[in-house]
Amino acid sequence: MTFNLLHGRSPHDGLVDETRLAAAVTALDADVLALQEVDRDQSRSGHLDLTAIAAQAMDAPAHRFAAAVVGTPGERFRPLTHDDDGHGEPCYGIGLISRYPARFWRVTRLTAAPVRSPVYVPGRGGGLILLRDEPRVVLAAVLETPSGPLTAAATHLSFVPGWNIRQLRQVVAALRTLPAPRILLGDLNIPAGLATLVSRWRSLGRQPTYPAGQPRVQLDHILSDPQGGHPLPGVTAVSTPATTISDHRPLVVDLA
Repeated sequence: MTFNLLHGRSPHDGLVDETRLAAAVTALDADVLALQEVDRDQSRSGHLDLTAIAAQAMDAPAHRFAAAVVGTPGERFRPLTHDDDGHGEPCYGIGLISRYPARFWRVTRLTAAPVRSPVYVPGRGGGLILLRDEPRVVLAAVLETPSGPLTAAATHLSFVPGWNIRQLRQVVAALRTLPAPRILLGDLNIPAGLATLVSRWRSLGRQPTYPAGQPRVQLDHILSDPQGGHPLPGVTAVSTPATTISDHRPLVVDLA
């Protein structure tokens, strides 16, 4: 499953509630979960570690948070210059959680777009605004599953058109250095057809995920690498269930 959390906030009341987040993750019952727009020690989300809360709700022994920036996006932030994930400071990034043991982890960093880009912000006072892009990060793990080793990677690519395509190509190149089979889970900020065309990876599930109320476009993807000679088990179900949090729906893919 991949799920853009909107830092755990509910669009219904604008609040971040630890119990509500845990209940949503428990109900979705994923074995491997990629999270985007994840806070750690941010005041806006009650100084919570959202990845750790989700991992506890899943009863998952393997989990990591990878910060893309130190600080708060849209306010003040700085990129990381090392891989300590900004311990002791508020951070924002992605998470990867697994009920299967992780053999090892790898972090790949992606640079921000050099220009501001117009983004539509819904609601009062919204509309098109120019936003500064943030650095992005890829968090990959080689997992020990009942079907053998599996490389699973989480990411959240830029909202800047063209730059996110460049980043997707970088992600594919980085993941090809890890064992097959390989899956990429995340909010790619790229529509479904273009994501598969650029990556040349196979989509495991095609359903719209955004906006959560009435999804019209698929920004969230689970892609598998057709190369490597280690095919994944077949897809038995794809769903985008409604939840109590976020402006995205999670994308859930069941494998045989």
